[in-house]
Amino acid sequence: MRSFIIFVATGAYTGYSPIAPGTAGSIPGLILTWLIFAPLWQYSVILFLIVFAILFAASCWVAGRAEEIFERRDDSRIVIDEVLGMTAAMFLLPITWRYLALGFFLFRLFDTVKPFPADLIDRRMHGGTGVMLDDLTAAIYANLAVRVLVLLAHHI
Repeated sequence: MRSFIIFVATGAYTGYSPIAPGTAGSIPGLILTWLIFAPLWQYSVILFLIVFAILFAASCWVAGRAEEIFERRDDSRIVIDEVLGMTAAMFLLPITWRYLALGFFLFRLFDTVKPFPADLIDRRMHGGTGVMLDDLTAAIYANLAVRVLVLLAHHI
């Protein structure tokens, strides 16, 4: 079970990247979004939301167990939050290379900057839920920012 938790929590070991593990961990999120999650939400938004909620809850548990294994709060090797965050950042957006690149950049930006309430969640919530929720917040910001930028680009 320990090996499974480490594999999942580190985003198939991308969290071990010596440079920008969060960015490296977002790449499996892009791939999963493109191959699995976007087709799922195109088929049924309700089914996607149910699957996402189950995966999010399971990821909270995995992230919490990984913190215990690594003996460190929100260890940089834990990137399951980036994997699911990337999916949330792209939710219901067109899955084209331009959108994926913009969503990836904005998600990484908001995950790094941690605008309110992500900063508050990051500082005050502990355990796997805290690990996951600050990235979900960053993903929501990224998703909204992509929509606003695309809207503005169409009006220029």
